[in-house]
Amino acid sequence: MQLSSLARTLLRIAAWFGLALLYLPLVVVAALSFGRSRSFAWPPTGFTFHWWAQAWQNHGARDALLTSIRLALTAALVALVLGTLLAFALSRFTFFGRTALSFAVVLPIALPGIVTGIAMNSGFRQLGVHLGFVTLVVAHATFCVVIVYNNVVARLRRLSGSLEDASSDLGAGTFQTFRYVTFPLVRSALLAGGLLAVALSFDEIVVTTFTSGATGQTLPQWMFDNLARPNNLPIVNVVATAVVMLSIIPVWLAQRLTAGDPSGLAGR
Repeated sequence: MQLSSLARTLLRIAAWFGLALLYLPLVVVAALSFGRSRSFAWPPTGFTFHWWAQAWQNHGARDALLTSIRLALTAALVALVLGTLLAFALSRFTFFGRTALSFAVVLPIALPGIVTGIAMNSGFRQLGVHLGFVTLVVAHATFCVVIVYNNVVARLRRLSGSLEDASSDLGAGTFQTFRYVTFPLVRSALLAGGLLAVALSFDEIVVTTFTSGATGQTLPQWMFDNLARPNNLPIVNVVATAVVMLSIIPVWLAQRLTAGDPSGLAGR
């Protein structure tokens, strides 16, 4: 479809406006993290690494970072197992209730976080489950499963089942077929889904607030609590900048893994 010069110009303006709306606030926070002032005043005054050093020495921030990393990795691992099993079950088999189950799997990502948090908090209390790290993992895994499931099921839908059938006809067992045929074809989708699940879990705060109990604060919780403390505002800017930088890595890797090779057959 051919676009007029005016239409192309308007699309470029809209695209740059959208990018500016998304990333300009991040640039402002990053710039403030190197300023000498303790406030959010703009433009920042001076240039210093003092707040970065203070952030590294802040025990609360470091403990929260470790908690977030441990939680994100554990939840992503659980989501990888459950999301992969669900993807194979729903894409390779036909059974009663398949459509309803598929809808139930993807629903958590669409629900408002506060609804999910309240529902899980109530459910855990009704079951007599003590709120802690385990409940956090369960809560985070519910929406991380969706990310893994969507990645794996999309890959499986693009792969012909004839390869697995051929493997079976040649005498390979179920696990041999999965190890030598299926797994290499979906490996990048699994890794991409896991990386995105880590990134999603790492910055979640709403569901975390309702299901954390006496567990140590995650990094988003620590940042939110310290926004009300003027002396810690520069450190919050530093931590926010660091979180953005850390979040870029798994998202970039996931994009690289899935871009340009929709079938997973490159280099085979």
